[in-house]
Amino acid sequence: MAEPVIRVVGLGKSYATAAGLFPALKGVDLEVRPGEYIAIMGPSGSGKSTFMNLLGCLDTPSIGDYYLAGENVAHMEKDALAVLRNRTLGFVFQGFNLLPRMSLQDNVALPLVYAGADKESRRAAACELLDKVGLGKYADSLPNRISGGQQQRVAIARALVNKPRLILADEPTGNLDSHTSEEIMRLFGELNAEGITIVLVTHEPDIAAHAKRQVKFLDGQIVSDHLTGQTA
Repeated sequence: MAEPVIRVVGLGKSYATAAGLFPALKGVDLEVRPGEYIAIMGPSGSGKSTFMNLLGCLDTPSIGDYYLAGENVAHMEKDALAVLRNRTLGFVFQGFNLLPRMSLQDNVALPLVYAGADKESRRAAACELLDKVGLGKYADSLPNRISGGQQQRVAIARALVNKPRLILADEPTGNLDSHTSEEIMRLFGELNAEGITIVLVTHEPDIAAHAKRQVKFLDGQIVSDHLTGQTA
């Protein structure tokens, strides 16, 4: 069996408050295998966003271990963590997070700048991925010239540009109407069918239904973990 892309053991996170330490995440165990498509669900305050921040190496755990692509990153130095994150993960956020004064092509290519790729290879990779998400003809446009759904497609292209093993998507349809949301979820399904591992956070059951596995959080713990029956 293939090594997990993600393996967390006893993962916990506490935050200091006026009333003392608040345990947002309480000793979570989870494995994500290559090619899985998982929806993380739960009400506000359940710990799902804290968990995703830890998975994305945007925060560090208070306790426990986190193995990303076989490496324990729970207490890795920041510089080494940034390199591993850039090489292994692609991020898609609810708010798109595109830079408004940069063309779509330059937005998509940005992770390659941090990776040290030359200008020609950055341009070629960005154009290829914009074509993949159906926006090749808008490569030189600015983000404010396209719709919200198209901006999210650009964000997905940017997430793919470093050929990550894993995409983390945090409420990727939260700012989109239902029709556009379905289009974005179709695109995620196509990417997963190509072998890309996807973990997404959503509070919407109809969005979670696209995933092959649903993991539900409550009060900082996993309360259910089951397959959905989806095959693509």
